[in-house]
Amino acid sequence: MPNERATELRRRRHRKAKLTRLKRRIEKASKSEKGVIAAKVRRLSPGAEQLLADWKVS
Repeated sequence: MPNERATELRRRRHRKAKLTRLKRRIEKASKSEKGVIAAKVRRLSPGAEQLLADWKVS
């Protein structure tokens, strides 16, 4: 059983990889798809609003 630090590091790496994939998808998405992806980002990350502002998505 991994310790708490290893578990959190794994979560953080997975979150980063998922956000990278969502960023790639949002660049090519239509307006309605951008809303769906933005909702996923908000659910996934505590700093989602800053990320979306950096990605220029409202």
